Amino acid sequence: MSVAKSLSGWSFRPLHGALALIMVPLFLAGCSTTKEKPSVPTGEGGYYKVGKPYQIAGVWYYPKEDERYDATGIGSWYGPQFHGKRTANGEFFDQEQLTAAHPTLPMPVLVRVTNLENGRSVVVRVNDRGPFVNGREIDLSRKAAELLGYDRQGTARVRVQFVGRAPLPGIPGTSTTQIAGQDSFTAPKPVMDESEKRSINVAKTTSVVATTLAPPPGVKTAPANAVASLPAPTTPSTMRPVEDAGLQPPEPDGTVEQVPVPPRTSIFVQAGSFRNFTNAESVRQKMLSQGVQNVQVSPTMVDGVKYYRVRVGPLSDVSTADASMKTLTQNGHAGARIVVE
Repeated sequence: MSVAKSLSGWSFRPLHGALALIMVPLFLAGCSTTKEKPSVPTGEGGYYKVGKPYQIAGVWYYPKEDERYDATGIGSWYGPQFHGKRTANGEFFDQEQLTAAHPTLPMPVLVRVTNLENGRSVVVRVNDRGPFVNGREIDLSRKAAELLGYDRQGTARVRVQFVGRAPLPGIPGTSTTQIAGQDSFTAPKPVMDESEKRSINVAKTTSVVATTLAPPPGVKTAPANAVASLPAPTTPSTMRPVEDAGLQPPEPDGTVEQVPVPPRTSIFVQAGSFRNFTNAESVRQKMLSQGVQNVQVSPTMVDGVKYYRVRVGPLSDVSTADASMKTLTQNGHAGARIVVE
């Protein structure tokens, strides 16, 4: 077991499980629901935060606001070893509350997480950074993983959808209203200081290959051969918006929806996504020369624009994908990620 490390006040921890950013056309109209005892964090001691770009194990992450965030990947969970410790935005982690860690989303926000293996779907509060095992999409609290049915197996193929900003009761700028006889909170925008704004502007100018521009103060320069972990556009026109209705986002109250999911999904390791086919083919040829097998260039349309994805797979399971990720990373493809579709 590795030891938790700290960087810029964030908690970095060992994880159970995986993934990245590619979409599948799912239909999230709830068919049935069950409800557990509500377990909602108060937000006491926390604050709204976007965060600066950061680097872990050679991979760059670029936190940003993204109200259209809708991605699939491998979900993991964490629990007892971090119970009672501070999260990345200053709250206290409680493994019995419905919370999560995410590499790039602001904190705190609400997201809907759907287990693509059994159709169970819950809303959770993102208030921490992580996971930092290559290929993992989100790290849920023990309770949230239990509700989704993968606490025992450790990982699952999941879909993560942005729902809305989460409340911070008692924080200035957070207003309380009554909707359907219950308190609801309107949250202010997460805070970004000037250095963070400059960091995001730098991130926007980068391609899939790491930028050669001078980074803002305090941000490490990526190696020349590193691939930036900028999320490639991944909102296919076939994706439907979150089906949660109402004026306010639903609170993570333990409601488990049973939703339709594909009968089968496939796992790939994606080395990059390019608008130029020649660039994609060049990466594929390099991977083949490095002994990587089953490499494909796969076209996809995102918001009316064609992209060419360089991917290994389909792969049989998460363990095989992890091994492939390790190989690609060792060969210089630092931005590779596991994707599900």
